[in-house]
Amino acid sequence: MEIKEIRELIKFVSQSGVSEVELEQGDFKLSIKNVNSNAPVYMQAPMQQMQAYQQPQVQQAPQISAPAVESVSAPTPVSSEGNLITIKSPMIGTFYRSSSPDKPSFVNVGDEIKTGKVICIIEAMKLFNEIESEIGGKIVKVLVENAQPVEYDQPLFLVEPN
Repeated sequence: MEIKEIRELIKFVSQSGVSEVELEQGDFKLSIKNVNSNAPVYMQAPMQQMQAYQQPQVQQAPQISAPAVESVSAPTPVSSEGNLITIKSPMIGTFYRSSSPDKPSFVNVGDEIKTGKVICIIEAMKLFNEIESEIGGKIVKVLVENAQPVEYDQPLFLVEPN
């Protein structure tokens, strides 16, 4: 894999909102992690392996097309309940309903929320990220158990908008 291709891959990761990409070709391994959109992206690969794979006999990696990227925290309508909106996880991490085990939950079923209210915390790489609501309304259902791992774009809450 050539340096130009690695740079294009780093640019893709930083612009697309993807949090991590791993690529493996034989003995060559490449891992790119995007901690947050403002942080630089770091590449980890031994220099010897990179030089060895710049030789012409190595097959090139397939082209990666950038998927359409939606707003990470934009609520998505749910058709099964009519006007309910799903609040989805903006990142991979561990979901917490409160700031500590002895504190009350940020929100419970039946609570009214407003735009900007902290509704949960997602821990990612030892950082606790407060997730704020993008909409106002009433919490209808909490879809994730406390201290459970969540994926990017996984539904967390169902909200009946105001």
